[in-house]
Amino acid sequence: MKFTIFGLSLSSSWGNGHATPYRSLIRALHAQGHRVSFFERDNIYYARHRDFTSCDYCDLTIYPDWRSARQTALAVAAESDVVITASYLSEGAQINDEVLALKGPVRVFYDLDTPITLGKLRESDAEYLRSDQIPEFDLYLSFTGGEILRELECSWGASRATPLYGSVDPEVHKRIDIPKPYHCAFSYMGTYAADRQKKVEELFLAPAARMPGEVFVLAGSLYPHDPKDGSPLFPCPQNVRRFPHVGPGDHAALYSSSRATLNITREEMAAAGHCPSGRLFEAAACQTPLLTDTWTGLHNFFAQDELFVVQGADDVLRVLELPNEELAAVSARAYRRTLAEHTGAQRAKELVAAVESPNSRRTTAAEAIA
Repeated sequence: MKFTIFGLSLSSSWGNGHATPYRSLIRALHAQGHRVSFFERDNIYYARHRDFTSCDYCDLTIYPDWRSARQTALAVAAESDVVITASYLSEGAQINDEVLALKGPVRVFYDLDTPITLGKLRESDAEYLRSDQIPEFDLYLSFTGGEILRELECSWGASRATPLYGSVDPEVHKRIDIPKPYHCAFSYMGTYAADRQKKVEELFLAPAARMPGEVFVLAGSLYPHDPKDGSPLFPCPQNVRRFPHVGPGDHAALYSSSRATLNITREEMAAAGHCPSGRLFEAAACQTPLLTDTWTGLHNFFAQDELFVVQGADDVLRVLELPNEELAAVSARAYRRTLAEHTGAQRAKELVAAVESPNSRRTTAAEAIA
């Protein structure tokens, strides 16, 4: 099949959680014999932190604005079997209109931020999606499952809403040997978000303060800092090392160097539930013990004996005090689950099955007669 995707970014993972799952999914589609074209807007903040400008698993086009790319992009899209637009796409509402006017391909909206999107729509239209566009798509794919799928269909008129969760590429994220000087007792990697900073302080920074003899690693962009010397503008213990950005190629190194790692979910995502971060799958693929906050549906992705649910600093400290053998047994179970259920190859198969379903194509009376 030929897929055309209009998305936030494939080339840069800086400050966004879209690039890594796109790469995992598209690599798998390519490996399974499908062809993919990806179009992304040349946003200046991603251009400064770009991982690549071309790749061997899809045709990547980075364009300055929709007006200049429109003719070529729509010609490619019209020749595709499936056209996907997505959340946080620059000029997304306009591109949706153009894509929805195409008659040949299956037209899909992929929402990697469903709770945030619906929050925007309840107030007014999102900048990348209007409410009147939702019923026009043949398929609405959501990074979030559970009851939100029913809301999309019953309240917003989606023809069909189905989950397409994040995933991991086991060829990229796997256990590797790291020299001991890079090892740390505990790590957390995530872009700064005001709505989860309280949990960062409770579940990561507070335990670090209580374990001054151990190294903790905090990785991620956009954290408040002093522009003069780069020092953090939040309470940060001396034993916490800061990495402003860790590219996807170095995620395996970070996780492999961590005795354990932490996952924290955005507030709106946690409230909706059924929305696993790709970081969970990446860390599990690297056989790193997982600590996470909790949310509805968590144990649909990992069983209770495959990770540690923590609610405060005391919970974190109790886990970090466990012997290595016990941590390794838990991470081994998460590793097996991830390779069986949460790889890009599995998600690619789910995507193909979803777009090939008869329910994904709505035939008009005139088309049926023809």
